[in-house]
Amino acid sequence: MGTLITVADLAGRLDHPDTRVIDCRYSLTDENAGQRAYAASHIPGAIHADLGHDLSAPIVPGVTGRHPLPERATFASFLSRSGINNTCKVVAYDDGPGAFAARCWWMLRWLGHADVQVLDGGFSAWNEAGQVVTDEVSVLPPSTFGIRPGLTRQVSAAEIQSFAGLVLDARDEARYRGEAEPIDPVAGHIPGAICAPFAGNVDDGGQLHSTSQLRRRFAELGVEDQDVVCYCGSGVTATHNILAMVHAGLDEPALYPGSWSEWITDPDRPIAAE
Repeated sequence: MGTLITVADLAGRLDHPDTRVIDCRYSLTDENAGQRAYAASHIPGAIHADLGHDLSAPIVPGVTGRHPLPERATFASFLSRSGINNTCKVVAYDDGPGAFAARCWWMLRWLGHADVQVLDGGFSAWNEAGQVVTDEVSVLPPSTFGIRPGLTRQVSAAEIQSFAGLVLDARDEARYRGEAEPIDPVAGHIPGAICAPFAGNVDDGGQLHSTSQLRRRFAELGVEDQDVVCYCGSGVTATHNILAMVHAGLDEPALYPGSWSEWITDPDRPIAAE
């Protein structure tokens, strides 16, 4: 199964009994925005997965980042309650660029589920195509999602400090350079990391660039013949770089889930700014 699905293909699949759609819309500056957006209008049959509650564990101050991964069993329980099992074809979407949907995509693969895609262009593309939307909340019969060996890789902060490969930072250049930090209390980046803003993976419409464009982008960043780790502010937009690399046919990089917001909880960890 591919990494992306088009609006037309999803529209043709919605009536399939094994199709499950997850609305991942969210705002880092307004934690209730995604829930409001879902309540107002969403793709028919979609359930809502909230980044702060369903795709993350509670924050442990001074220990975790802003969006720590939940226990695998906890996320599997959410999927089961939502009517998703191991035979379902799952599609995740957000407003368009795909960062929140990519987090969900990565997490499903983390539980060993390969049959998951991100809607290219997200809800914006769905609306622009004139597809049907609804405000009806879908309640699906509970199912059983079994945890399987993961299809992803992740690393810890300690492993980052001894990592000999390439580290990609998915935040924008101003945050990477330490010139601005609107979210976290400390500015800068992990020493040795390269700035690779996730926004560079998409066009002006929020759709992923072609595989050839993505391969060229990541080649220019030096990923070839390198082991790669991706991070960002809290382990969310980094998954978009992972999605883009997998979509381009490149080796899948590892995720540092805690990312910058976890890194800075330990004052002994080095910080770079430039």
